Amino acid sequence: MVAAVAMFSLMDASMKVLAARYPAVQVTALRCMLSMPLVCAFMAYRGKFTGIFKVRWPLHLLRGAVGIAMLSLFAYALKTLPLADTYAIFFIAPALVTALAVFILNEKVSLGQWVAIFVGLGGVLVVLRPDGTNFASIAGLAVLASAVCYGISAIAGRVLAKTDAPEHVMFWVLTLMGLGVAPLAINAWVPIDWSLWPAMAALAVSGFFGQLALTRAFSMGKASIVAPFEYTALAWGVGIDWLLWHTLPDAYTLVGAAIIIGSGIYLVRRESQHAEAEHP
Repeated sequence: MVAAVAMFSLMDASMKVLAARYPAVQVTALRCMLSMPLVCAFMAYRGKFTGIFKVRWPLHLLRGAVGIAMLSLFAYALKTLPLADTYAIFFIAPALVTALAVFILNEKVSLGQWVAIFVGLGGVLVVLRPDGTNFASIAGLAVLASAVCYGISAIAGRVLAKTDAPEHVMFWVLTLMGLGVAPLAINAWVPIDWSLWPAMAALAVSGFFGQLALTRAFSMGKASIVAPFEYTALAWGVGIDWLLWHTLPDAYTLVGAAIIIGSGIYLVRRESQHAEAEHP
């Protein structure tokens, strides 16, 4: 999950660069189109095209639909919000995944884990600053809606991991997203400026490896434990903001980050102690 977050942070930086030039739906289409050759090559290497149509179609179609909404809303928000602020709002997603995991997957979440997650969300509110300007903006609401879509997709992916191969899950989410967003993107298509090829190449490579790592993470671990590692995105966002856009976090961001990281460390230690108690 840590590797997935790092890759997706690079992908988001690429999307932010492209979103300044292209409509949000076109950026989503580019995200799918550019990663597909790598996905197909990987599947051919692993010999995973066998049985590719024997999957749980309703859940794949659901992930494709919410994936389009998630990426398009996120790309729209990136037009105006720094990466760090965008991630801060998006950090509501792990709490949504945890709640959905309890009610849909019947996963057990202890009181201590709930407290740690909500403490982490309190840190997000600190990052948002007391006046809540970013939270109430259209871009902020777009990130919130994107987080809801992420939560739904993550839980559906967790269910699919029980029956479908990770490669099939990754292939179909990109394929269905690409097919679904294409008609929307064509109507507002802006000619490609090939001077932006470094951003498009980074989008393709990071999107592929990020999706691979994310699918693997949710197939290996409990959603309620894997999801909080999303918090590491804040460090990546701050670093990328500084390197590419020369912006640095203020005191609110630093304090909020400390709270979020503290809650994340507690969650990791809690799970480790629980695993040691079960398997001494």
